[in-house]
Formats: sequence, structure tokens, C-alpha cells
Amino acid sequence: MKQRKIQDHWQTTYEMQQLPGVQKGMILPPEKMQVHDPFLLMAEDWFKRGAFSDHPHRGFQTITYVIDGRLEHTDNSGGHSVLDAGDMQYMNAGKGARHAEEAVDDDLIHTLQLWLNLPKEDKMTESYYQNVRVEDAPVKEIEGGTLRVYSGEIDGIKGSAESVYPFRMAEVQLEEGAEYDIPFPGEETVFSFVLAGEVLLGEEEVKQSRAGTAVYEKEPGASAVRIKAASRARILFYSGKPIQEPIAAGGPFVMNTEDEVRQAMKDYHAGRFGPSSQ
Repeated sequence: MKQRKIQDHWQTTYEMQQLPGVQKGMILPPEKMQVHDPFLLMAEDWFKRGAFSDHPHRGFQTITYVIDGRLEHTDNSGGHSVLDAGDMQYMNAGKGARHAEEAVDDDLIHTLQLWLNLPKEDKMTESYYQNVRVEDAPVKEIEGGTLRVYSGEIDGIKGSAESVYPFRMAEVQLEEGAEYDIPFPGEETVFSFVLAGEVLLGEEEVKQSRAGTAVYEKEPGASAVRIKAASRARILFYSGKPIQEPIAAGGPFVMNTEDEVRQAMKDYHAGRFGPSSQ
């Protein structure tokens, strides 16, 4: 199995915000969405209640991972749930989702949210949500640690997320000194984000610590990313096959053309996304 090299890597920078926002960092910057296809952007947020009240989306999917705190979700189809640390929520916005993502009571909530594109043929599918609780994500014991899979199949275990456009998501935990090769199909875009500790990544053994992001080169056929834990570490991996279609992004809408973005805005203001979720 070929070892993947690192294509690019960086340390996430953060900015303080005014309440109800607290702090934000762009893990995958939106200006590189064509480079990271099918991934559009990924943000790390700390926020209080009121930061992400009722708002619309169209044309893509979100994957929200709770690092700490309690995240309350409501949507205009009557859905309601509270997610805790280690839980993940998948959303297909499709033709029109309207929802709120809020901290519970006076919690400070800490989340990662990834935007995953949809191909043109799926942009107007029905919206839906799925929660993957941490205890329901299957775990594989590996030498010196664990592999927990939320979506897709990785190293023989399959996550329970059922997405319109497929993606893989896993969390690797390793003891200091442990090594692990995490496999991915060679044609998929793969990136990682360090949640805790210090690791050496890829064929070049690039050192990364908390908030480090790496994007890996594609390799024909089967491939793997080598992880060496320089200390006790936790690291998230995501992968997906590039869609290779035009992207037109405008606020909460991601379509193929600017006209489609303008139509989404018109549809929202005309009430076609349904009533408020709150």
C-alpha cells in the first residue's frame, strides 16, 4: 500500500468575536474550495446561545462534530435533538433546509463544522438530518490506540452516517510512540485535523500539534496515511471523491451558477424554505 505524501499543511489561526460568538478559526479556508473538492470549508467555533439561530441552506451537506458542550438542533420539519461531546450530526441541505444550531442554556459550545458539496444532480434533493452518537460509531482496536468511524468504511469497519454524497470520517486516538497507517482510496481528497497532542504525519513525517491541518496528495490505487504519535494524540480524518463541477457560493447557498444562488435567495425570501425553525 502506497504511503501518501503531504500536499499542504498549516496551523489554524483564530480570531476573537463579539458575543454570542466567542472565537473562530477557518480550518479549511473557503477560498480554496476548488483545491479541496468535494470539501468547501471547515470552521472551528466557540459560541454561546444566539450565534447560529434560524438560518437557511441549499445545495450542500454539513458534518458537525461536537468537541465540548451541548449543541441543540432544531429545524423547520419539527426535528429537535441535543448533541454532546464526541457526537456528530450529518445534514443534507439539498433543495432547502432551515434550522438553528444553539448552545444549550448558558453553555459554551465548541464545534467543528465541515461543508461538503453536492453534485448538480443532488442539489435539489430532500433535506434531512442524522445524528451519530459517539457510542454508536463503531470502534476498532489498533496497536496502541483506537479507530472510531463515523461515516464510510475505513480499515474494515463502517460508520453509520448515511449521506447523499459519500464521505469518510474517523477519529484516531494513539498512545505516545504508537504508529498507524490509516487507509484511503487513492483518488479521494484526504485531510486531517489534530484535536490533541503531537503527531508526525505522512511519508515525510511532518510534525503537527493541536489545530494542525494537513491535506494529502492523491495516489493511484490503494493508499494510506502514516501517523506516528509523538505524544498521546487525537486526530480526525476526512475523505471524499472530488466532484469536479463548477462552484458558485453565496452565503448559505452553494450551487453551480450565480443565477442558481440568486434563485435560492429569492426562494428563501418567498417562504419556500418553510417557517422559522424556532
